[in-house]
Amino acid sequence: MTQHELRDTLRQMVAVLEGERQALAGLDIDAIVGATSDKDRLCDTLGAVGTNEIDEECRSLLETAKRLNEVNRQVRNIIAANVTTRLNALVGSPQVYSAAPRYGQMNARI
Repeated sequence: MTQHELRDTLRQMVAVLEGERQALAGLDIDAIVGATSDKDRLCDTLGAVGTNEIDEECRSLLETAKRLNEVNRQVRNIIAANVTTRLNALVGSPQVYSAAPRYGQMNARI
């Protein structure tokens, strides 16, 4: 892969990650699935690149992609936690972990 092709692929990855963030914000499942497919395809392309082929511009694009991917991962985790909380509230399941102390239960035992 040439430097030009690598830069283009990394730019595409950054664009896909930005699109994924917008899809997550809008809870657009079709766009999220599409982004996942695009990321997988681009990762396959990037998998063949050796580290000696990476210049400074590519390193910058890589760092941007890593940062965006981490932000998107955190957003996905927040969404999943919110869904879990809502589902537990609907079925009346107690949460395994609770940040609030349970003073009422402690007084009942004393």
